Amino acid sequence: MTGSTDPADLTAVELLRGYRSGALSPVEATRAALARAARAQELTNAFVTLDDAVRDEALAGAEASARRWQRGEPAGLLDGVPVTVKDMILQRGAPTLRGSRLVNPDLAWDEDGPSVARLREHGAVFLGKTTTPEFGWKGTTDSPLNGVTTNPYDTGRTTGGSSGGSGAAVALGAGPLSLGTDGGGSVRIPAAFCGIVALKATYGRVPLYPASPFGTLAHVGPMARDVRDTALLMDVVSGADPRDWSQLGPPAGGFVDALDGAADGVRGLRVAYSASFGGQVPVDRQVAAVVRGAVERLSDLGAYVEEADPRLCEGLAACQEAFHTLWFSGAARVVQPYGPQARERMDPGLREIVELGERYSALDYLAAVDVRMALGQSMGRFHQTYDVLVTPTVPITAFEAGAEVPKDSGYTRWTGWTPFTYPFNLTQQPALSLPCGVDGAGLPVGLQLVAARHRDALVLRTAQALYESGIADGIRPPESAVG
Repeated sequence: MTGSTDPADLTAVELLRGYRSGALSPVEATRAALARAARAQELTNAFVTLDDAVRDEALAGAEASARRWQRGEPAGLLDGVPVTVKDMILQRGAPTLRGSRLVNPDLAWDEDGPSVARLREHGAVFLGKTTTPEFGWKGTTDSPLNGVTTNPYDTGRTTGGSSGGSGAAVALGAGPLSLGTDGGGSVRIPAAFCGIVALKATYGRVPLYPASPFGTLAHVGPMARDVRDTALLMDVVSGADPRDWSQLGPPAGGFVDALDGAADGVRGLRVAYSASFGGQVPVDRQVAAVVRGAVERLSDLGAYVEEADPRLCEGLAACQEAFHTLWFSGAARVVQPYGPQARERMDPGLREIVELGERYSALDYLAAVDVRMALGQSMGRFHQTYDVLVTPTVPITAFEAGAEVPKDSGYTRWTGWTPFTYPFNLTQQPALSLPCGVDGAGLPVGLQLVAARHRDALVLRTAQALYESGIADGIRPPESAVG
């Protein structure tokens, strides 16, 4: 275990080791995580609900887990580990309001989504639902229902989004694991801004239900403090579920097992480093320097690193236009059941993209699909030469909270400052954000690792090799934030 005396500072792997040896109880760990959750809520507004009912249910789950460990009969891979779930994913007994005043909280809420069902089967302890922008529509986390979620490193800044509540919760020790969703970068953006790890796996690797109105852009992804915990959560949530018609078959092997010998596994790897997609992306100078330093670690580990840019169809602007067509159309479909009278109760930005989405024709949508397929084919060819692509996760660090775009940036939508993330939702490739340093203000910088479809284990193994090299050492919120 680490030198910390607070169980909230331990990873899931470390907690499980403590339970197994008897040095630590799930009840102790859950109480510590609940205390951090209360602090995260006070500081960052990371949770939808933290009340006595949530606390009592978590402690009851922890006590049941403690009894199983005492009998030597843990329920599964995460028995007794405190977890959080983004308020876009169904969790039995907890309203899934999606950050919106349009959703009726008084429904039955009697079904788990596939990933939550796997967590429950493996004995995880649920701490609460985390915040999201309305229907997860943007790359920052604020909503008409829950207000603004802020960054644990600087509460005047955003966590990113749309899984921003999960990013803040994990960074502050309110459970070592969280489930987020990612339709255009929504686990990777807050991971970069909050100094944690997050993976958008190959589409279909983590089953999803109900099917997203955003179609096959949408993923469920693990968020954690380190790579090994991310792999562990992947081993749990990759289990099959018949409710997802597009799920993949069982993975070829365990994701934790794939981390063995990670440093040696990087030797000889063909790595492409794209600093700015061929000059198409203006990258903050400090972000660029931190990421370049991390890429040099890969060379030190024996990888063959070359500066090379993937061909993005007719350019990044064409990719963005295609993504907007698919994303805005999905947003229009999300709110369609609520009727036009509901518009005034929505996030104004969401209302704007819904109105745009309603104007697209079926031919516009299919033209965007054509761009998507061409991009996928291009990336397939790219990965015949390069095993892994490295980019910054986001070209900037966290900016002011409550805004969709940085002040005076010239961007009109969140996709302007997230050009490294949404292309890989279009292509369905595995993409992981790894903390690799901080800027001059002490704000985390994220590095993104991308591989060909179905090579999730390679992304995790490369990330683990970098993590073991120490690039994330010392990246944690200030002590004043932890409380």
